[in-house]
Amino acid sequence: MDSNFTNLPSHLRKPRLRRWEAAEYLKLVHGIEVAPATLAKWVTVGGGPSYEKVNRTPLYPTAGLDAWVVEKLTTPVRNSSQSA
Repeated sequence: MDSNFTNLPSHLRKPRLRRWEAAEYLKLVHGIEVAPATLAKWVTVGGGPSYEKVNRTPLYPTAGLDAWVVEKLTTPVRNSSQSA
């Protein structure tokens, strides 16, 4: 996780986040914009970050969001012929 965790708004300093909070967390911590609706779609089609459920509420562990970003990022490249 980013070392500026304490600089996050208080509602994002929890171990598990609701979908809209997870989208905000990804944007603030990793600079990745993902709509809450996209996170919801990934629940059904796959490819999104891991989540847990309490009753019917999906909760995204911040550690899982961080791991998902690391998994999705490629190594830095200098031109498109190097892309993975």
